[in-house]
Amino acid sequence: MRDPERATDEREPSGSMRAVRGITGLPATIRGRIFVAFLGMSLLSGALGLYAVVAISHVGALVNRTYDESLMSINYARATAADFAKMRSAFARRTHARDAAAATKLDAEIAELSTTLSEDLTIAVERSQSDRSVRTAGAVQAAVATWEEMRRGLDPATARPERWDALDHQANVVDGQIDLLVNYTAGDGFTFRQAARMLVAREMQVNAIVAGLAVFACAMIAWLLNRRITGPLADASAAAERIASGRLDDRIPAGGRDELGSLLRSMAVMRDNIRAMMQREVSQRRVAEALVTDALQTSREGVIVVDAEGVIALANTQALHFFDGLEAAIAAGLSLSRPAPGSPNLDECFRALARDGEIRLADGRWLRVSRSATQQGGFVAVCSDISLLKEQEDRLTATNLRLDAALDNMSQGLCLYDAQHRLMVVNRRYSEIYGLPAGAIVPGMSAQDVLRVSLAAGNHPGSDLAALLRQEHEAHRGGTWHTQFQELANGRTVSIDRRETADGGFVATYEDVTERRRAEARIAFLAHHDTVTGLPNREALGQQIDLAVAQAGRDAGFAVFAIDLDDFRPVNETLGHGVGDELLAAVGARLTACVREVDCVARLGADEFIVVQRGVDRPEEAAILARRILEVLSAPYSLSNHEISVGLTIGITLAPGDGASCEKLLKNAEVALDRGKTEARGSFRFFEPEMDARLQARRMLERDLRDALAREAFEVYYQPIYSLATDRICGFEALLRWNHPSRGFVSPAEFIPIAEELGLIVPLGEWVLRRACEEAARWPDGLKVAVNVSAVQFTSASLVTAVREALRRTGLPGRRLELEITESVLVANPGATTAILHSLKALGVRVSMDDFGTGYSSLSYLRSFPFDKIKIDQSFVRDLCLKDGTDFIVRAVIGLGTSLGMTTTAEGVETEAQLAHLRAEGCDEVQGYLISRPVPVCQVGEVIQRWNGAARAIA
Repeated sequence: MRDPERATDEREPSGSMRAVRGITGLPATIRGRIFVAFLGMSLLSGALGLYAVVAISHVGALVNRTYDESLMSINYARATAADFAKMRSAFARRTHARDAAAATKLDAEIAELSTTLSEDLTIAVERSQSDRSVRTAGAVQAAVATWEEMRRGLDPATARPERWDALDHQANVVDGQIDLLVNYTAGDGFTFRQAARMLVAREMQVNAIVAGLAVFACAMIAWLLNRRITGPLADASAAAERIASGRLDDRIPAGGRDELGSLLRSMAVMRDNIRAMMQREVSQRRVAEALVTDALQTSREGVIVVDAEGVIALANTQALHFFDGLEAAIAAGLSLSRPAPGSPNLDECFRALARDGEIRLADGRWLRVSRSATQQGGFVAVCSDISLLKEQEDRLTATNLRLDAALDNMSQGLCLYDAQHRLMVVNRRYSEIYGLPAGAIVPGMSAQDVLRVSLAAGNHPGSDLAALLRQEHEAHRGGTWHTQFQELANGRTVSIDRRETADGGFVATYEDVTERRRAEARIAFLAHHDTVTGLPNREALGQQIDLAVAQAGRDAGFAVFAIDLDDFRPVNETLGHGVGDELLAAVGARLTACVREVDCVARLGADEFIVVQRGVDRPEEAAILARRILEVLSAPYSLSNHEISVGLTIGITLAPGDGASCEKLLKNAEVALDRGKTEARGSFRFFEPEMDARLQARRMLERDLRDALAREAFEVYYQPIYSLATDRICGFEALLRWNHPSRGFVSPAEFIPIAEELGLIVPLGEWVLRRACEEAARWPDGLKVAVNVSAVQFTSASLVTAVREALRRTGLPGRRLELEITESVLVANPGATTAILHSLKALGVRVSMDDFGTGYSSLSYLRSFPFDKIKIDQSFVRDLCLKDGTDFIVRAVIGLGTSLGMTTTAEGVETEAQLAHLRAEGCDEVQGYLISRPVPVCQVGEVIQRWNGAARAIA
């Protein structure tokens, strides 16, 4: 008969399972189901990827069309405008050309620009996307042709003004047609971009929906696959675990007709076979004999009897206490040759019985096993508990190991000697310090033998054993050991300390203190020297000067040189502090080479050096050294990857005539240095008492300037700007004035540089800006006001905010405010300057380049920065009527401004001849004493009335 349980395990899948399989349509085998599932997901992924590739290709085509057609059409339309502007500029230069070769070159340039304009216009039409752009392009071509025809028929020498006006009108028509073309192409590009964006958005939505459906389909496939495979697999795993743990009566679930079902049925058969075999083995091993007496049972030693077959026949109570599970093993008749699986306690017992020796049990106890053979071929094992003995041995071993580890890992070498000065203990570090090979120093050697080994190793050149013993004797002074320092042949320094022990011996420790002593020496050096150059620092310099002052009464006097490098800051800012430090070290080396050994060279910080020259009787001796320093230090420096040249200025003070203290002499040298930097850089100056007076006066002026700013004790004067086109005043330039209570009017050239050095120029400039805007708001609407902005103020982050706030508070329109800047602003930081200029232009403010032609005068500035006006410096206007070429410079600047669409203003007009010359050259505006001097705000109305006739009353 079949077992009912096995019958249950092997029955066919239930009807519900068959129904699920029929619904899912999955194959009957696991491999088939996995294949179908992965095939389905692969097809879905492939379809989704193919759709994405098609969509991306479509989008790429749209992007290419956007660039190739719309953007290129816009760019070439704008290029057409640029070409025409260049044609007009070239024609303007052609009208002023007096040289036939230059005129021919300009005609060729105009012809080439005409060809380029036609080509750019053709490409713009080809890439355009609307008929209106094509029509507009044709209108542009026709207008340009008309302008070309009018230009060719125009003779600059004899042409009447009406012809010039007609040519300008036709140029404006061309500009209007080109602007219309640019607008049309830009509009077409925008329309096409909107259509492309809508198409891309639609593709993205469709792609997202398809991806979502694919993810949902993959999830359904994964769910069905999990339901058909993971569940039966978990049942098979649980059944295997139960069989392995010995639970042979648990039910094994039935499986399907696939591989997992076959596995479950095989496991049921295996379980039944294992259960039957175990029952047979247990029934055969139930015999035991009583071979041990009561004495064995009460013994403190564990006794185990093993027969000839290796079966444990008997064990006393102590043995059963040693080994858990031993009693069950005896009852089961287990053999040493066939241990029971899965029983770690019995494994431990069997290992102990396998041979004589010591074994440690799992609970930490130690047993010593002794085996004696029996006549029947077996043996008797006696097990003794030696745990206490082992614990004592381990404690002693651990102590020794810790001591050895401590000795071997000490940073110091150690030697322990007994009362007879015999070596007892030596660590590894001792041999390392003295460079001795392993085994050269061993216990039992005498202290003198140890010294002989160190001598033989060459550690003490020039010394013998007697010298070393004498050094040890000197270290033992007054019955106490003192620290002894040994200098070894390799340059290392060893510190030796000895302490006596209670048994009459001593312990010596050896420490390598080389780095510590070097560090101490380095710290002592840095306390009085500069870290970059190695020269004496301020403290050491003070000691040198104090010593020189003390000796000045007996010997000759001395000189103190204050030296400052003129071009050091740009080196640091452009090449980095590393190169700057290298340059400072090179300067210090050259300075040291220029002076004598009795002299002193020091560095106080940054790029300032001090030289103290001893034995100076006359100023000429100091001058000779100053010239030598200037010559040597001004020569180029060949640094790593750089060739650098710097200038220097020297201030000299003589002692004891100029002072009798370090502080006074250094101060006087600094005063002389400041005078030299102000008057003539690259030279030297001796201190004079008048310099100190001027320094005090400057400090008083600085104090008064701060006080005046706090009290707003300044005035704003206004100089009119005259328009030559309308013969009227078109605005005023705001000029700052300071009426000092005791000094009277102080020149701006005197206090403005001081305000910049003290950092007061920013609040002072903002005050002028607010006051000028406030007063200009009450003028007639057509008048503007120009305000100067210093380079320091222009780099301030608050400039744009200050201008915006001034316009908001006063209600002055931005178009009536002009800000005048110099070219030095552009050189400092072109990137930040461009951003600030564009921010100011966004407020409607006009920007003017002041003093054009006196600075760098780079034409790239006029092309890169959004200037509205160029101001010709008064130095050119002053010599305008002289035959020295100044009139050509003025004419060129005016022509340049006209070509770039910028207003030109001439400063410093003082004569009618200058005014007539500027009017003839086409200058737009003038200002100067011929029109009016700068006047306070109360007289602005009178000036307007005098030049503009009946004007509105100024509030």
